Amino acid sequence: MPLTATDRLARAENSLLAANALSLSKVEQGLGDLWGRGVDYADLYFEVTTRDSWVLERGKVARAAFNISQGVGARSVSGENSAFAYSSDISAKAIDAVTRAARGMQLHGQDAAVDGGRDVSVQAISSDAAAYSTLEAAGGFDTVRKVALLRRLDELARSVDPRIIEVSAGLSVEDTTILTAATDSTLAGDVRPLVRLDLTVLAESNNRRSSGSGNAGGRFTLEEFDDERLLKMVRKATSVALTNLEAKPAPAGEMTVVLGPGFPGVLLHEAVGHGLEGDFHRKRTSVFNGLMGERIAAPGVNVYDDATVAQARGSLNVDDEGVAGQRTLLIEDGKLVGLMQDKISARLMNDRMTGNGRRQSYAHLPMTRMTNTFLEAGDHDPEEIIASVKSGIYAVDFSGGTVDITSGQFNFSADHAYLIEDGKITAPVEGATLIGVGNETLKKISMIGNDLGLGNGVCGKDGQMVPVCVGQPTIRIDEVVVGGAEQ
Repeated sequence: MPLTATDRLARAENSLLAANALSLSKVEQGLGDLWGRGVDYADLYFEVTTRDSWVLERGKVARAAFNISQGVGARSVSGENSAFAYSSDISAKAIDAVTRAARGMQLHGQDAAVDGGRDVSVQAISSDAAAYSTLEAAGGFDTVRKVALLRRLDELARSVDPRIIEVSAGLSVEDTTILTAATDSTLAGDVRPLVRLDLTVLAESNNRRSSGSGNAGGRFTLEEFDDERLLKMVRKATSVALTNLEAKPAPAGEMTVVLGPGFPGVLLHEAVGHGLEGDFHRKRTSVFNGLMGERIAAPGVNVYDDATVAQARGSLNVDDEGVAGQRTLLIEDGKLVGLMQDKISARLMNDRMTGNGRRQSYAHLPMTRMTNTFLEAGDHDPEEIIASVKSGIYAVDFSGGTVDITSGQFNFSADHAYLIEDGKITAPVEGATLIGVGNETLKKISMIGNDLGLGNGVCGKDGQMVPVCVGQPTIRIDEVVVGGAEQ
């Protein structure tokens, strides 16, 4: 059973403060030193993370690693400007050093000691968020069981078809404990498990090779990886590899495209989601800037960023600024109704905080980031959507793409796709690339399926990487430009 916010905070204080001979009063003193003349807001962020990773290739352990990272970051904010310093040491001396450095930056090199400080008192935030358990991610798995899990995945993949000639399986196990304290009286802690399995297979037939991949994971323990979950990964990876052995060049031109459920939501994440992050609106660099209340998608399109999804990879009980994780409605019935916000953008834009302040680690500044972003399910059966298409492309999954946040232009490559002919899925195709502009493409959604799925991802922004989920149900999009391999 998930622990309460009080329990999580107690664990964080024990792991990050008591274990390093620190008291809460020392944290408050450090905040007071940061919060000097001309400073609107300041915070201290403590973190300790353990990571355990394994890779199995050709049935043998090829790589294994274990590391522990810990440290404290100090931030001092004035207007839109942030001064930031961090240390890999957690101690009274380290707090003094990082707060002095951050204040010195804000004072443009003047002596921070003469600036003085203010009295700060912090208290636990009120939150009933419980998106995941705080059990250790390994869930009691020792080294032998971790390797056995990878070998089971390898065995299942190889048993599918003799054309599967190579298998690579990877496992990562991560436990992070955070504590954040701020001059707005915030005090919050969290204990975050994170596990992930990755599978890549290579198929060969008639001198032709094709690869496929699958993954699974979230904020739960390794105990959750039973054969049912493993088989789902195996079916996806081997299906892509084996199907693409027979794929023909994809046609090019403007056509109807049906996107499958789950990871194809990465198109929404990249082409639309980033443009709805508050900092891009504050800086007026988003293609959606100034469109609040306006229609940016077809009727019936509802988009959420939801940090409260149980056990999902992008979920957060509290974000890295100590704000409770939330379910935020971004697009309602096709109209832009909300933005994702961190503390700075919310304050400067006079908007509410949505729990989207995230950072890669204690050594990075927080910024507005997505958590689990998805298009809500509709009423149509997926088979009905396919049957409605006379001629088009069914894109089951994507391998990657690029997006220009300012213009909204995107380019995504499908690594698993089929032709749709007379309402039926027919031949597999390769080389299909979807090209368009995010808000224009959203307006061309004509059918929304009832099969919402989430896919695991890693989101990059300004050099920082954080775990997320992307998602959508099956959707039909009309008049999409497809760049194909067939000329």
